[in-house]
Amino acid sequence: MHDLSQWIGDVFTWLFRLTGIQEIQGIGNWANDPGPVTFLAIVLTCVIFFVGAFLVGLTVIWQERKTLGRIMDRRGTQVGMIGLFQNFADGIKCLLKEIIIPKEADEKLYTYAVVGIIATSAMLLGLVPWSDRFFVANVPLALLVGLAVFSLAPFFILIGGWASNNKYTVIGGMRGAAQLIAYEVPLLLVVVSIVIMTGSLNFNDIVSYQQNHLWLFIPLFIGFVTFFTCGIAEAERVPFDLPEAEAELVEGWQTEYGGFRWGLIMLCDYLRAYIASALIAILFLGGWDGPFLWPEMWFLLKTFFVFFIMIWVRAAMVRIRTDQILKIGWKRLLPLAVINLVVAVALKAMGWF
Repeated sequence: MHDLSQWIGDVFTWLFRLTGIQEIQGIGNWANDPGPVTFLAIVLTCVIFFVGAFLVGLTVIWQERKTLGRIMDRRGTQVGMIGLFQNFADGIKCLLKEIIIPKEADEKLYTYAVVGIIATSAMLLGLVPWSDRFFVANVPLALLVGLAVFSLAPFFILIGGWASNNKYTVIGGMRGAAQLIAYEVPLLLVVVSIVIMTGSLNFNDIVSYQQNHLWLFIPLFIGFVTFFTCGIAEAERVPFDLPEAEAELVEGWQTEYGGFRWGLIMLCDYLRAYIASALIAILFLGGWDGPFLWPEMWFLLKTFFVFFIMIWVRAAMVRIRTDQILKIGWKRLLPLAVINLVVAVALKAMGWF
C-alpha cells in the first residue's frame, strides 16, 4: 500500500498532465522531474499531518476540560459548540498578550528553551504514525529515535528554568530534570522487552506483530502498567506534575514565561501527553488494528481512550512529594521493568510468542 506522500505525488503528476503543465517549455521540464514533485508531496504531507496533529492536540485539551468538568459535577468549558471554541479563544488571548522577557534573564537561552521544546514535540509528531498508510516518515528505528528525542525534554526544561534567572524556576527545572531522568530508565527497559518480543524498532512492524499474535498488553501487562505510569511522569501530569506545581513553586520552571510562549509550552505539554498515549496504543494495544472502520480511526480511538485514563488518574489522585516521585521511579518501577524484561525473555525463549 502506498503511503500518503506517494499518493500525493501521484496526484500532483496527474494534475500536471491534466492541466498541460508538462507540455509548457521550461515548466514542463520541472514538472517531469520526479525530484520537485516528490518534494512538494513531502511538504504537503507534513502540512496535512501537523495540522491534523495540532487539531488532535486541541481535541485532547477539550477532552480533558469536559471530562474533568463531568467528574467534578460541572459542565466544563461552554464557549462555542459544546465548548470546542474555548481553545481558540485561549490561543487568541495568549497571542494578543505582550511578550515580556525578564531583565536579568539570558535572552538567548530563554528563547532557545521554548524553541527546543516545540522542535522536539514536532519531531515526535512526525515519527508517530496514525496507520501503515498515514505517516510522515517510516523510519526503521522510529521507536529508538522517538525515545531519544523524548529524552531531550529535561535539558530544555533545565535550561529554561536557569535562563529565567529566578530561584523558583531553577528549582522547578532541577525537579523536572531529576523526575524525567528517573522515569526514562524503566521506560527504556520496557521498550527493550517489546523489541525482544517483536524483533523490531519500527512502529509498523510492532503493530504487524500484534496483528498476527496477541496485543502486547496481555503477555507484558507489567510492562504496560510501568510504561503507562512513566508516560504520565514524562508528560508531567498529575500526580507527577511537581516541576510545574502552582502551590509550591508559583508555576515551576515556566514562572517567567508569558503570552504566546507560555501558550506554546502548554500546548506542547498536551502534545507530549498525546504522544505518550499514542505510543501506548501502538506498543501495547495493537495500534491501528481493528475489525472495522478505517485504521486511523482505531488508532485515534485507542489514543483518546488512553488519554481518558490519564485524565481519570488526574481527577482521582493528588500531587506527591519530590522524594516520593523519585522513590516510585527508582525503587518501584525500575524493579517492575526488570521483571517485565525477564518475562519477555522467557516467553520468547519458550517460543510462545
